[in-house]
Formats: sequence, C-alpha cells, structure tokens
Amino acid sequence: MKTESKKPVRWGILSTANIATKVARAINIAENAELVAVASRTEERASAWAQKHNVPIAYGNYDALLSDSSLDAIYIPLPPSMHAEWTIRAAEHGKHVLCEKPLSANSDEATVMADACQQNGVQLMDGVMWVHHERTNMMKQELISLGKLRRVTAAFTFNWRTIPTNNIRAKSELAGGSLGDLGYYCVRAILWAFEEMPTKVYATARYKVGVDFNLAGILWFDDERIATLDCGFDTGLRKWFEVAGTNASLVCDDFTVPTSEESSRFWIHGSENEKHETGACIQEVKMIDQFSGIVQSENLEPEWADVAVNTMRVCDALLESDRQGKIIDL
Repeated sequence: MKTESKKPVRWGILSTANIATKVARAINIAENAELVAVASRTEERASAWAQKHNVPIAYGNYDALLSDSSLDAIYIPLPPSMHAEWTIRAAEHGKHVLCEKPLSANSDEATVMADACQQNGVQLMDGVMWVHHERTNMMKQELISLGKLRRVTAAFTFNWRTIPTNNIRAKSELAGGSLGDLGYYCVRAILWAFEEMPTKVYATARYKVGVDFNLAGILWFDDERIATLDCGFDTGLRKWFEVAGTNASLVCDDFTVPTSEESSRFWIHGSENEKHETGACIQEVKMIDQFSGIVQSENLEPEWADVAVNTMRVCDALLESDRQGKIIDL
C-alpha cells in the first residue's frame, strides 16, 4: 500500500540474527517504512552490522534501542525463549512489535505478550511471511472452488546431515525444535484454510539433542474435517501443502518461501488441472508494508495477535500429545 501522505514508520531491529538481514532489506524496500536503528549485545557487533546494512544508529544493548523515542516499530528476531520478555518490554515503551516465529516458547507466554500489546495500544504480529504474499490471497479466493473442505495436509522439512552445535533450533534452552521452527508454518496453513481451531490433536515426535527433531500430527475439526502435518530436520527439503475439498484440491509446493521473487505458482487439481501464477512479489516486503500500514492507520488489527496465539496453542497441544501419548482436547 502506498501512503505518500504519511510519514514512514521508523523501525528498529532488536538483534543481528541471520533472519534480520532479510527483514532489513524488506524494510528498506517498503515505501512506508524506514530502518533507523539496530541493537546487539555488544556495540562492536551492532556497529559492524549497521555499517554493512546502511543503518544510521547502532546500540550496544537492547534497552537502549527500546528507549529511542523516535522509533515506532520493533522487529524481534531473538531466540524464541526471549520473545516474551522483549516483546513485553517493547510494548511498555509504546513500540509496535513484529516478532519472529514461533511467537513464544509456549502459549501461556504468547497470551501474556498479546495482552501486553493490547494494554499498551500497540500492534503485535508474528513473522510468518507467506501469509502476506499476493499468491496467498489468490489461493484463498480459490478455496471456494474446491467444494466443501475436507482435508489439509502440510509438510515442511529439511535435512541436517550433521547436527549443528551452535544453532538455536537445536537448543532446548532457547525453545528450539522442529515444530516451532518448521511445523509452525504448517499449523498456520491449516488454520488459514479451515479458519477455526481444531477440537483435538494427536502427535508423535522423535527427539535428538533435547529438541523435537521431527514430528507428525493429526488435527480434527468440526464438520468432518481433518488435517495432518509433518516437520523435521532429518528429511529432504519439502515445503508444501494441499487443501482438498469435495470437488477439487489446491496444491502449493513452495508455500513457505516461493522459488522465485519474480513469479509464484499453485495448482488446482480436479476434472481439469489448472496452474495459477502470480507476478513479482517479495513476501517479506509485503509483510513490512502491511504492518507499517496498520501503524500509520492507528487502527490496530488484533486478529494478527489472535492467530499467532492460536498457532502457539495448537503447537503446545501437539507437543503435549506426544509427551502423554494420547489425544489432547482443545
């Protein structure tokens, strides 16, 4: 959205994590956003990152960035175990928060985060980029052609042939694990398609280095609907979902990260197979554009926090099901 009549939203980034590079680029491209500051745990690291990415201000600690009264919004790509603390602190400083996924270490923390943002009158959104892609809107419009929806199947995996020793996704103390890192996208795809919470879930997982290394789950919904997902660090790259109805099915084989920024595709399989394509779109730029537009409008959209909290609720239930070895009612 173009908002030439309004000042760009001034952004700060809380951490120099790898994903921050992608989001920094998106902020710089978006027409309604401006990247002003970055913070790291040391001034040297922050300054080096700021120089590399043309960021005007570098802070040597996180509190200093939150105290910058010129900033409107904060992007938080810290480890999941730190999301709640720094989201709440940002909200208390009056900053709108885009928090990397998974939203938090657990759903209780997610609820507290959402409440803190609501109480302080700031927007909360998780960093699930694919939902902002133009293709996602096209796919949503096509769901009606599938007939009565019956099933959603989603998978997101990649293969760590050697488990990294210094990666937050493999550290239980940082709330790592395949469900939060990969399955979170699958759960979101299921909620996106069915537009409500499941009534019960079941999951089985295998653990390595203290985190769920792979997980497979079943989610039951009202009206005879069911969904399945699998995620893991031990299978070749897969990032697809299928939504199946009584008339046809929709398949997207690269939903988390489109193969190209120049075009993206999905298929409708029915009596005739149809390939649908979109033009150029950078999903992380769309995410920043949408978030910044909400900030500029001063009309908060609580549904973004709601779906993030619900995603965490489902993830928690899946992990609890594996721990107890039984179906969990929601």
